[in-house]
Amino acid sequence: MEKWVAERDANGQRLTGSRFAPPSAATNVRVRDGELLLSDGPFAETKEVIVGFDLLECADLDEAVEVARAHPMAYAGRIELRPLVED
Repeated sequence: MEKWVAERDANGQRLTGSRFAPPSAATNVRVRDGELLLSDGPFAETKEVIVGFDLLECADLDEAVEVARAHPMAYAGRIELRPLVED
């Protein structure tokens, strides 16, 4: 993982990224009828969890796919690519 991060940081494709704490460390925040509601734990009960993120700068989807293809999690889990919505 460190090699992938170092290479993408060096060539400017990776802007930032981080691992997440486990779902058990999550806090959910909701406001209903003006009342703050907090609950512990993950939002969804699922076996699959998001373990981290990387914010990439790529020219297009093809480049993003090639970057994701080289990511270690592509072989151990799954990579989901999403573009940012620009206002």
